[in-house]
Amino acid sequence: MTETAVYLQPAFILQQQKYRETSLIIDALSRDFGRISLLAKGVRKTKSKTAGLLQPFIPLSLSFIGQAELKTLTAVERRAACLPDDMPPFSGLQGMALYCGFYINELVTCFLHKYDPHPEVFEAYQACLFSLAEGRSIEAALRLFELQLMEASGYALQLEYDNHDQPIEPLKKYRFEAGQGPVAAENGAFSGKTLQALNAKELTDAQVLGEAKILMRKVIDVHLQGKPLKSRAVIQKVIAATPTVTHHQIRPFP
Repeated sequence: MTETAVYLQPAFILQQQKYRETSLIIDALSRDFGRISLLAKGVRKTKSKTAGLLQPFIPLSLSFIGQAELKTLTAVERRAACLPDDMPPFSGLQGMALYCGFYINELVTCFLHKYDPHPEVFEAYQACLFSLAEGRSIEAALRLFELQLMEASGYALQLEYDNHDQPIEPLKKYRFEAGQGPVAAENGAFSGKTLQALNAKELTDAQVLGEAKILMRKVIDVHLQGKPLKSRAVIQKVIAATPTVTHHQIRPFP
């Protein structure tokens, strides 16, 4: 790497838009540079071998050059991602898992500033994608990614103590205020058990997963300050148009 050139940077495409007649402007999440914007010249030409790779959810190595905020893509290769030994090669996202992928892409775009490196978010994003692809613990994968993204964005949740600095008790009920954290309340929507599980990042219990979804949605919506997430609206439309989707299938989605 030189001052203006970067070679084989691990990355995932978040979104793309057409630029002029043959090019694309790409928003990507990179491991060492955070969110980056790239101009991919000529990739929409008929004979281009690159366009098929420049899609969301494919592990890539990107090379680029430039001093301005919009860099120029110079090379792209498919990358073999580092996976746990018991996990098969990444097979891509299908069905509702694909829509969940677009949801986490939108979250990254909303909460990470460009060129603000967060290697831990990159690793969490990659792990979430592979969990979605395998269909294993999708609900937990989404909640864990949301938690890690909030932490990296400066919005970490206080989950160990209530607003009076008392330790969270598993049998108590709490409401959750974004500015204060947990507040003990007899009619609170969240159990201490759920708050402790979120804090420990151990999401296996059905009750915990159900409450965690409500809590994370509440927190994310507060920090979005009223900005709607397009991916949520799309998912709801897909669910409404698919009568065969069961409640069990719907619950993991944001």
